[in-house]
Amino acid sequence: MSRIAIIGAGAWGSALSIVLGRKNVHEVRLWAREQEVRESISARKVNELFLPGQAFGENLFVTGDLSAALRNAEIVVSVMPSQHCRGLFQQMAAHLKPEILLVSATKGLEEKTLLRMTQVISQAFEDRGFRPRLGALSGPSFAVEAARGDPTAVAIASNDSELAERIQHEFSDPRFRVYRNEDVIGVELGGALKNVIAIAAGVCHGLNFGHNSIAALITRGLAEMTRLAVACGGRQDTMAGLAGLGDLVLTCTGDLSRNRSVGVELGRGRKLIEIIASMHGSVAEGIFTTSAAIGLARERSVEMPITEQMHAILHHDKSPSDAIHELMTRRATSES
Repeated sequence: MSRIAIIGAGAWGSALSIVLGRKNVHEVRLWAREQEVRESISARKVNELFLPGQAFGENLFVTGDLSAALRNAEIVVSVMPSQHCRGLFQQMAAHLKPEILLVSATKGLEEKTLLRMTQVISQAFEDRGFRPRLGALSGPSFAVEAARGDPTAVAIASNDSELAERIQHEFSDPRFRVYRNEDVIGVELGGALKNVIAIAAGVCHGLNFGHNSIAALITRGLAEMTRLAVACGGRQDTMAGLAGLGDLVLTCTGDLSRNRSVGVELGRGRKLIEIIASMHGSVAEGIFTTSAAIGLARERSVEMPITEQMHAILHHDKSPSDAIHELMTRRATSES
């Protein structure tokens, strides 16, 4: 029996706990910061706050104690919001041994440093005397659909082939398929950047634009995601895969996307501060990623017009209709 710790009990952390619990060969420990979540799972085997209606298996233990969650764990999956990753791993590092397998399932960038999550995690271990064994899990995966058993496919990216094979074996079942990928940069950036384009897709919906607009946005959004990923050392083919195009299509078109929902409300005229307040603790990673993506793009002289306009809407109170008009009236260029 494999001992797996999942750090973060939001919708995706809860869904992964349910997926891993289905095989009945894992001991799953879920760390939840919110007392309300711990009480709900302990009493009713359901996370009523973040993933209502989806039951956990009997082989799950929920706790608010990091050391208890990590005790004797062989695999640790981090599913915390990106802006909490550094602080939590600094607390966790003392409890983790060199042989532990770490999997980041957070789709975001650290806003201040512009770092991907595996980079943040590596930095948290700098004074521990060893380099952690790391991978990144990403792909088109709404939490509630994965939890209820809808066929889902994701990618595990790592330069450590043994880690990738182990995660593929431990996480896969007939309803949850895991592919291996060596492009950690591309997989992480794909998972993060698609959230920015999803906000833009929501803005289009909120402005009552039709399918033409969304199709164009997805296509041009993928182009600028790919430009930045390649400039940062990722591979172009990764951006055509599960963590790139796959996740982009899902979050730009699916009603379950928090990032798209933020965009919808922005398009309808609501202010960002009001939208965040109404999310009841849920996080739309694209809000933070937009700023980090702009920083990365400027560092590497990469043009990202959609991201620029989303940044102006989110952080400079630009009118969504003005932003779309500016995108459509930019200087004419070649598609490629």
